[in-house]
Amino acid sequence: MQQRAFPEKEAAQYIGYSNYFLRECRTGRLGPGPRYIKIGRSVRYLKEDLDAWLDSFKQDVPKGAA
Repeated sequence: MQQRAFPEKEAAQYIGYSNYFLRECRTGRLGPGPRYIKIGRSVRYLKEDLDAWLDSFKQDVPKGAA
């Protein structure tokens, strides 16, 4: 079975950033980070939200560039 919700540490590893980065994004100090959910005091990141956040940074290659 494939994991759908990641704790902060695993989410940070998945996107290639630090736990600190994710924490600061949640407080709004570093701008918008990936969406997250809270279950009680636990913070979790859904894989599809992490993927969508990463996809939001995609850039098109200009025509003629190689």
